[in-house]
Amino acid sequence: MSSAAPSPTPARRLPLAGVLRVGRPSDIWFKPALSVVVAVGVPNLTLLALGRLDLAMYTMAGSLCALYAHNLPYAARARALAWVVLGMLASVAVALVTASLTSSAVVLVAVGALLAAAQKALCDATRIGPPGPVIFAFISSASLFAPQTLGQVPGHLALAAAAGAWAWLVGMAPGLVRPHGPERRATARALNAAAAYTEMFVETSASAAESAETSATASAGRDRARAAGAAAVHAAWQSLFATGARSESRRTLERLVVRAEIALAAPADTDAGRLRSWARDLRGTGPVPSVESASAADELLGVDAERAVGRRPLADRLGPLLPLALRTALGCALAGYVSLALGVGRPYWAIVTAASLYQANITLTWSRGVQRVVGNLVGVLLFAAVAPLAHLGPAALVLCCLAFNFGAEALISRNYWLGSICVTPMALLITEFTGFQRPGELMTDRIVDTVVGALVGFAAAVVVTNRRAGDRIENALDTVERAREHTARLIAAERPGPGALEAARRGLASALVELRATADAAAGEWWQRAVPTERVLLAERTGHRTLATAVRRQGLHVLEGKRA
Repeated sequence: MSSAAPSPTPARRLPLAGVLRVGRPSDIWFKPALSVVVAVGVPNLTLLALGRLDLAMYTMAGSLCALYAHNLPYAARARALAWVVLGMLASVAVALVTASLTSSAVVLVAVGALLAAAQKALCDATRIGPPGPVIFAFISSASLFAPQTLGQVPGHLALAAAAGAWAWLVGMAPGLVRPHGPERRATARALNAAAAYTEMFVETSASAAESAETSATASAGRDRARAAGAAAVHAAWQSLFATGARSESRRTLERLVVRAEIALAAPADTDAGRLRSWARDLRGTGPVPSVESASAADELLGVDAERAVGRRPLADRLGPLLPLALRTALGCALAGYVSLALGVGRPYWAIVTAASLYQANITLTWSRGVQRVVGNLVGVLLFAAVAPLAHLGPAALVLCCLAFNFGAEALISRNYWLGSICVTPMALLITEFTGFQRPGELMTDRIVDTVVGALVGFAAAVVVTNRRAGDRIENALDTVERAREHTARLIAAERPGPGALEAARRGLASALVELRATADAAAGEWWQRAVPTERVLLAERTGHRTLATAVRRQGLHVLEGKRA
């Protein structure tokens, strides 16, 4: 047997088709859009009334925290938003103190790059987002190049903290009206995704016998739909596990997610219409639809067993992200220095552009780069059209910024480049809070920094390879195999312990979701070991067959539901 290392995967063709395709909006697009308008508007209008709009950059640091955690249940959202505000304050504190101690652009760019790398790693490890690290990088990089004295730092941080507290209140306010809204939405998404897979399974099973080509196409489509359904179910469990005390309505939501899991494992025995009906009932504010189940106690024992498993330590989650952090640090630093060499007066725009590119792999980073460049160039043209209106006075400037805040969040879920069309003029207008500037100079600097940041940032992604991606696939495959064997042993056991088979089934389902995410990330990476596609597909299919066997062993099926 040869001991030669597997040959690296060569550079793949970078995609252009579909990169700018406009998708459907997020089902809660209006929540972050309205939240950021309120969170930014109140402090900015207050400063406008006081005649101190020059301080708006510091309140923006806290206000933009309102963009985060909209998908989290309110108990978890309270904690997450508090950490976001503290993280923002820490970033701004480092930036302001550095700016007060040195005016060296070389040092400021280096600090900005290191901050962006740390923000990228922490946001990815904690999975806070969208919008992820880009807001932190935008605020901290701009703060680095703001004229500052050490004595001014405490007051400016106090403004950011006050706006951050207001953003926390804005983010938590919807809980007064619909306290269980996030977990209900997550459960509805899981039910709809399971229903979509069930419908596709039934349709393709009926037509797959026509030809080998049709069968292969149908199988690939089912695999994609099943992976999407499993990811939605996994997200629903994460939402439910993040809640506080388990009320009866939350236990019913857990049973509904179990029904979605069962549908993925046994689609032929599932009523997709029933799943969609439950999902529709969850969208409103009425009672949670109840689910009759003879094995409800065993199902929830399985949920209890999974709740008892803690999250991995933060240090373990940061380890695999080291290549992405190195890419970010190198790309942001080089982008900033190239911008300085070209004589651009605002190199932090190049830093932010580079920081915004880095995704899970090179292919996705390329796509984000194309979206960023297109969105920014169109956004610059929009700024040219709006600048005369914004220059009518400070009030017009503030109102234009608020309108672009709303537009960015309303559009960005459809495609990143659409959101960038509004983000770009907003960022240009924010620089004018201290005084109106020449539009031509601003536009030129923005265009140059966008192109420099995108080109240099992508080059850094190519140079810094992520060779850990192959190791992560091997680890994920091993995890799936162990979970499958454990589940198979419990299936064969005469009397598995209470909740044991349910917990094992759910553990296997979670391992399969992680395997798919890991394989997708590695598939878009360059210069690494070839992705074992066939092994991944075999592990997924045998794993899902084991899930189906576990469902039959438990005697579970999607039952008719009725209102509580």
